[in-house]
Amino acid sequence: MKTTGTVGYAAMFEQFHPTDLLQWCRVAEESGFGSVMASDHFHPWTPDQGQSAFVWSWMGALGEATNLRFGTGVTPPGFRYHPAIIAQAAATLEAMYPGRFWLGLGAGEALNEHIVGEYWPEAPTRLRILMEAIEVIQRLFSGKVVKYSGDYIKLESARLYTMPETPPPIYVATAGPIQSRRTGEFCDGIITVGAADEKIRGLMEKFEEGARRADKDPSEMPRMIQLHVSWAEDQEEAEQQAVREWPNGGMPFPKADIRNPEDFAAMANQVSVENFKNRVLMSADLDEHLDHIQHYVDLGFDEVYVHNVGRNQEEFIRAYGERVIPKLRWPEE
Repeated sequence: MKTTGTVGYAAMFEQFHPTDLLQWCRVAEESGFGSVMASDHFHPWTPDQGQSAFVWSWMGALGEATNLRFGTGVTPPGFRYHPAIIAQAAATLEAMYPGRFWLGLGAGEALNEHIVGEYWPEAPTRLRILMEAIEVIQRLFSGKVVKYSGDYIKLESARLYTMPETPPPIYVATAGPIQSRRTGEFCDGIITVGAADEKIRGLMEKFEEGARRADKDPSEMPRMIQLHVSWAEDQEEAEQQAVREWPNGGMPFPKADIRNPEDFAAMANQVSVENFKNRVLMSADLDEHLDHIQHYVDLGFDEVYVHNVGRNQEEFIRAYGERVIPKLRWPEE
């Protein structure tokens, strides 16, 4: 049975020290947030963002510090991580914190994955790598000895010995129709980001089509969305902190092939407030934030993860806890 009606906190490891993020997650739990989506980066987008801790170490601490559900938003298998290592890490967290961990997977970006020094493939190949990796992870979640020889992923006689009673669900970040259909067919739920309503409806239709192809009920499968917002006490600061702290959010072009934070920093010089329109909600008005979140709830998302791009994390969490989360209208079961 899916969990419905969750506003989640997006813990952005590109921007903040992991100790600070842990404290803010405690505040988020007190304020009515129900889950955490933690980014999995090796580099920040720009050097000025300043951080990029190892999220898998941190999630063990999060499990002890809170009772929140949590997962990665998202981990790319097949480059920095062999899928067998991801399967082992995910199984361990779910064994320690039953029913609380979910595994978010995606195709990855050169920013983080080029560090292993291999050729960075084109998008269709990245998606094929992702699907092979998912198959390997799912087989390992069986607890049996697994061998695998795909076009991209190799596995020699591996078995997970520390296993949860039930494997963690696998949710996949998708932005295109083909991958949405595959996600519905082969995985447990979908993750996407804010986009035009027409595009989102199209993605969900393909997701449902894939689920039905595998004889699954798509209405029982979680639909997650991550939204970037910029909230501050006044409108000018809400706009300026978006440009200052999250310039990558105003870059209206694909970013998966850009390798270095310094390259993003050079591009950031061309970003202005106007570039964030329809990409990041910049507003000091919490009623606008409420309407923004409600819109995606009405589109059918049952887990909405919110990233405030500013440094004012605790103020944002408490403001949402008081003025946004309690006022959202979720569909009745």
